Amino acid sequence: MSPELPYQMALTMVQGVGNTVAKNLISYCGSAQGVFSEKKSFLKKIPNIGEFTANNIATFNGFEEIDQEIKRIEKHKVKTLFYLDKSYPYRLKNYEDSPILMYYRGTADLNHDRIISIVGTRKATVYGKQFTEQLCEAFKQHNVLITSGLASGTDTNAHKYSLKNNIPTVGVLGHGLQTIFPTDNRKLAIEMLDNGGLLTEYRFNAPGVKENFPQRNRIVAGMCDALIVIESGSRGGSLITAEIANGYNKDVYALPGKITDPWSQGCNNLIHQNKAAIIESIDELIKVLGYDQKIKSRAAQLSLLQHLSDPEMKVVNYLREGEKGIDDLHYETQINVSQLALILLDLEFNGIINSLPGKKYAMK
Repeated sequence: MSPELPYQMALTMVQGVGNTVAKNLISYCGSAQGVFSEKKSFLKKIPNIGEFTANNIATFNGFEEIDQEIKRIEKHKVKTLFYLDKSYPYRLKNYEDSPILMYYRGTADLNHDRIISIVGTRKATVYGKQFTEQLCEAFKQHNVLITSGLASGTDTNAHKYSLKNNIPTVGVLGHGLQTIFPTDNRKLAIEMLDNGGLLTEYRFNAPGVKENFPQRNRIVAGMCDALIVIESGSRGGSLITAEIANGYNKDVYALPGKITDPWSQGCNNLIHQNKAAIIESIDELIKVLGYDQKIKSRAAQLSLLQHLSDPEMKVVNYLREGEKGIDDLHYETQINVSQLALILLDLEFNGIINSLPGKKYAMK
């Protein structure tokens, strides 16, 4: 166990300290433990930290409860993911409201090369169910990880058909890992642990209260490259997730339906309002996602690479490790963002790399 973990957990429990404030505190204090080591007078000087929050940090006395929580998660082999850890989903890191700490059980890599989130109504129709099944079948050959919220209906179908096609699938929960909601999905959740996993920002025994689920949706939206809305009424959690995904600059796709079908109204409205691209066919969707790109021959690749500059070659070498976003490339290459953008444009123009959904890049 990291000596930082009790203090990381403590930050999630202090009244007045949300995810944004916690990150601000750590940036000033150097670590989670540093936050609780600082004097109250120093904490009060940190922007957006007033008397109330500084006093709550200085007088925090929940470490005995945290010790019990750590025993529980160790007993159940729960992994903790702090936002500065390498194992933390990097697609989430750049958002102010992303969780500073998450809990995970499973085998899937949360930094998988390709992550698609699938959401939709709890009252999935035959039309939506069949499309979800066909979509998962099509994704089978494209090395995708599928995430959803383990809710009834579309979420359940997405997880179930992922497993059927041997696709890793991760359920993002609106409660702790001690229980599964809905209870009908307990068997499915156990199966997901062997090819996927369960992820949550809530402590082990936290109940699934109503306000947790919209919060959960931002993780579903944030950790994917593209969000697919299968079916939705005119209101609902899927539309909240789509709004968040748009705010995160994610690619959003929606399955259209009959104008008289109540469970297609949400998708049709997303398309009408230009908040989602229309799904015209699965083949077209896979093409738009860039999953149909053919790999060039080794000889052709070598020929294209011969005349690259050192910075261009540096970018190519990192992309050989797998798909990466521009923020990751900037961090790894230390090339300034404006120069990096030009390099990526040139590499794409010369047919060396592909631009993918979610502002990511990959070798052709």
